Amino acid sequence: MPHITVAPLAGLLALVAVPLALPISAPAQARSVDQQMMMMPSERIEQRCNARAMGEVGRANKALHPDELVAYAYADPVIKGWSIKAPGGAVRSGATWYHIAYECETAHEGLDVTRFRFTLGAAIPTSEWSGHYLVAP
Repeated sequence: MPHITVAPLAGLLALVAVPLALPISAPAQARSVDQQMMMMPSERIEQRCNARAMGEVGRANKALHPDELVAYAYADPVIKGWSIKAPGGAVRSGATWYHIAYECETAHEGLDVTRFRFTLGAAIPTSEWSGHYLVAP
C-alpha cells in the first residue's frame, strides 16, 4: 500500500466517546464469533472497529447512512495490541465520502469494542476518490 500524506480534516462534524458494544442475539453472535476468529487478529480488530464506526456515524447524524468505510484511505491505520488508530479513513453515506478518524480499543481477542472515539470531517471531492481507494456506490 503506498504511503499517502494525511490531508487536514476541515469542517469537523462530531467527536464522540461511546460505551460498550450493543448486544446481539445468541445464535447470531455465535456465528459472528466463529467467522471472526478465522481472521488474522489485525483484520478482526479493523473490521470490528470499522463496523462500530459506521454505526456510530449513523447514530450521531440521522441524515447519514454509512455503508462502507476505508480505514486506510488517507493514512495507514496503526494497530498496537488490541487497539487501532485510523487517522485517515473515509466513510461513505449514499453517494458521498467523508473524512473520518477514529480510535478503537477492543478486548476478548478483538471481538468486543470497549472504547471508541471518532471525528467526522468534510465531504471528500469526487476528484480524490480514485487515488484513495474510494468507489462510487
